[in-house]
Amino acid sequence: MEIAIRNHTGASSVQVSDAVFGVEYKPGLVHQVVTAYMAGARSGTKAQKNRAAVSGGGAKPWRQKGTGRARSGTSRSPLWRSGGVTFAAQPRDYGQKVNRKMYRGAVRSILSELVRTERLVVVSELALEEAKTKALIALLKSHDLTDALILTDGFDDKLYLAARNLPKVDVLSAQEVDPVSLIAFETILATEAAIKKLEERLA
Repeated sequence: MEIAIRNHTGASSVQVSDAVFGVEYKPGLVHQVVTAYMAGARSGTKAQKNRAAVSGGGAKPWRQKGTGRARSGTSRSPLWRSGGVTFAAQPRDYGQKVNRKMYRGAVRSILSELVRTERLVVVSELALEEAKTKALIALLKSHDLTDALILTDGFDDKLYLAARNLPKVDVLSAQEVDPVSLIAFETILATEAAIKKLEERLA
């Protein structure tokens, strides 16, 4: 299949694989992969100390009978001040298993849907003379874009610095693309070289 290249000089297109940019959209697969990707980003570092982890409490505070107070076996009981926490939270891994075939299938599905809904804009190249936010805003405005993910074939420090202060714009290389980023923006603005690298990665 062919994707039109939006050029100011004239009409042209780039030939891409139907197996990457022309597959059926599978919402169930996309949901599963996106959920797993976001779950994997959770830190899971919350931790509290139970009665076994807090220091002290080795000796019985007082004898069992005859004091007139409630019986107690340790000063680190959850009922006591400075005691352990009942059902204390422990570090955990929120990751979900997603194999490579499912992950690539979900990314192909998202890219194909972007093409079908005309939310994938391809240009021959993207370059800024200087790392200025104003210059990037003008570039996006020339393509009628305000909410966009910019895909390049490699790291471009000028684009990255120019987009850093824009809330609805981000810059990624073709090697860094993930399913969450692809669905987070209204439009994807990609260079022809980035499209080819995506095709190689997902073929």
